Amino acid sequence: MLLASPVPTDIQTSPRSCFIGIVKMEAASRTVRVMIADDHEIVRRGIRSLLESERGYEVVAEARTGREAVRKAKQHDPDIAIIDVSMPDLNGLEATDQIRRQAPRTKVVILTMHDAEPVVNDILLSGALGYVLKSDASNDLLSALRAVRGGKPFFPGSVGAMLLEGYRSSRDGAVAERRVLTPREREIVQLLAEGKTNKEVATALGITVKTAETHRSNIFRKLDLHSIPQLVRYAIRNHVIEI
Repeated sequence: MLLASPVPTDIQTSPRSCFIGIVKMEAASRTVRVMIADDHEIVRRGIRSLLESERGYEVVAEARTGREAVRKAKQHDPDIAIIDVSMPDLNGLEATDQIRRQAPRTKVVILTMHDAEPVVNDILLSGALGYVLKSDASNDLLSALRAVRGGKPFFPGSVGAMLLEGYRSSRDGAVAERRVLTPREREIVQLLAEGKTNKEVATALGITVKTAETHRSNIFRKLDLHSIPQLVRYAIRNHVIEI
């Protein structure tokens, strides 16, 4: 006859502690859903290959333009969005700002070729939780995703968590000081700088041609510009577009 083994009296358990343990185990093992946004297919393919070689990551969406990235972030609600700074229709920084408002659960990691201070400032102001230089992506991207997954910032070089928190604490004032244009006006600046006509701008944004013309006039007035070439130079200087 088999006798039941006595339960050790020195081990105390409770439904609450068991539940917490299960939740922690599930959180640690949950697959991270990722969206990749870059206008170069070879870059998207390389990032997808890198993620598929690691356990715990699933690519749920890809986007070629910033506007498509915003739409797919709302549609798929990824845990993390990897977004290139330079994309057509809507650059990565403006896309990040819109994703933060329209898909607030999604954390953003920016890909960029630049580590100059103005670019870093714009990345911080956009609300991205981290950025990775494209030249270092093979070494840093997975580390960035692990940090961001845990809610921690990831910035290479001299830009650390303390700098990030400092910018975040003064974000509203900095945005008001540095950005004269509204989000919609910044979208239109990019479209005009890319050579779009008023009609094409209106079609892209779902507004009337008259509204597009009004925005254009306001932009030129605010920036004290008098021609499209001047607008293009402004866009290049402020990293709205790249040549």
